[in-house]
Amino acid sequence: MSEQQQRETAEKLEKQEEKDEKDREKKEKEGLTFDEKVRRDPLSAIIWAAILIWVGLVFLAENLGLLASLGGLEAWALLLLGAGIIVVVEVLVRRNVPAYRRPVGGTLIFGLILVAVGLGSLLGLESAWPLVLIVIGVGILVRALVRRREE
Repeated sequence: MSEQQQRETAEKLEKQEEKDEKDREKKEKEGLTFDEKVRRDPLSAIIWAAILIWVGLVFLAENLGLLASLGGLEAWALLLLGAGIIVVVEVLVRRNVPAYRRPVGGTLIFGLILVAVGLGSLLGLESAWPLVLIVIGVGILVRALVRRREE
């Protein structure tokens, strides 16, 4: 390799290293790596862990016959109710703890639907969750109309 080619190769390597370093810095600033996201916001991991633990406990209680001895509670209704409550707790934490704050509208709707379906099944009110959907839809509609008038 000639001296000219060696210099060109060295320059290309140097430019590539600079580019790689800038990309790493950009990712660090944006927090794009999974590990950084988990370290900065462990709440999502905690919520998923809590849901999995709840599901495991309900299935264990079902397999041991404990739900039948508690008045024949339905496992699926308990699963949905418990998961919904856990999701609503996440929303409350995100609204009240500044370090974990982020938009939670969709999460709240999802949690309320889970709670409504679970309660509806447990209480024999199968029409409860469609009513919750209607109330949520009306709420979103009213909020959108109020915002539009303010602008």
